[in-house]
Amino acid sequence: MTTTSKDPNREPKLLLGPGPSNVHPDVLEAMAQPMIGHLDPDFLKILDRVQVRLRALFGTTNPMTLPLSTTGSGGMEACFGNLLEPDDEVVVGVNGVFGNRMCDVANRIGARVTRVDAEWGRVLDDDAMSDAIRRVRPKAVAFVHAETSTGVHQPVEAISRAAHEIGAFVILDCVTSLAGLPVRLDDWGVDAAYSGTQKCIGCSPGLSPASFSPRAVERAGNRTIPCTSWYLDINLLAGYFGGERVYHHTAPISAIFGLDAGLRRIEQEGMAARVARHRDAAEALIAGLAEFGFEPLVEPAHRLPMLSSVRLPASVKKLGEAAVRRKLLADHAIEVGGGLGALAGEIWRIGLMGENARRENVARLLDALRKELG
Repeated sequence: MTTTSKDPNREPKLLLGPGPSNVHPDVLEAMAQPMIGHLDPDFLKILDRVQVRLRALFGTTNPMTLPLSTTGSGGMEACFGNLLEPDDEVVVGVNGVFGNRMCDVANRIGARVTRVDAEWGRVLDDDAMSDAIRRVRPKAVAFVHAETSTGVHQPVEAISRAAHEIGAFVILDCVTSLAGLPVRLDDWGVDAAYSGTQKCIGCSPGLSPASFSPRAVERAGNRTIPCTSWYLDINLLAGYFGGERVYHHTAPISAIFGLDAGLRRIEQEGMAARVARHRDAAEALIAGLAEFGFEPLVEPAHRLPMLSSVRLPASVKKLGEAAVRRKLLADHAIEVGGGLGALAGEIWRIGLMGENARRENVARLLDALRKELG
């Protein structure tokens, strides 16, 4: 049997973009365990443990809480695809790229989409969302908890309450927030939520933790037409992720080994300490960037601690913001993210997620900027 070693010329990079984030050695070691079958009793014990830990992280008792074999965008498709049918009404809050993506996914299903837009960098207006919900009386209401394109932290409860007043389902994007901010699906009345493993959970990309309330599962089981995605149909997935463990697809064994290790690290640290660590690192970053003229895009009350969006100073624009980012990556092995959509060329998005939410990583970035910007 031949073996391969890692590329000796590949310098480890500090991933301070919007994801993926760096992975702890415990997670990498877990992913390197010998392969076993996806129906092996030993693997199913690990899968059981992962589902229990995901329930705790999502703040829910939902039995249908599972690691979907897809990325966060696939989790979005699973939530929309199971709850919506053609001609269903849906209200979507849009204040960034991923709210736009929700609209695209819903349109492709054939749903009738009502957008409620807010300025990028600001939260959705509770009253505007509530007015649209009462006027349209949609089947579902969807919005983003942590908008990765802008760094906005969206309050959930008022919008969710307005949705439930008219019997609508609530779909919540938790891709960037899960494991970095408190998530309380049951308390908030969220029916379907999805995330990704490559951000604050601190694992590799490729899995989308998701959770469906019993009410959502009932809706999926009483559709007039089947879910248009066989692969993401929770009626079928329930056979494998429920008690019977009936074959549906081959689970990504190594990725789930890694997720188990990542969730164990979160459990050991405790969410209160983890949230505080993310906030501390973000505060140090914002304070340090002021030296160079970077200004936060988002008001303090609604800033994400794990993803800071900052307006670019004249010094960076003069050099070319993409050129500066390339220099950071090539010469300092530090990745930061540029702006998307309307904010392209106007902001950087700097991630301090999971293992990376530490002051020493902030210091390393600031030192590299001093060398590049003088």
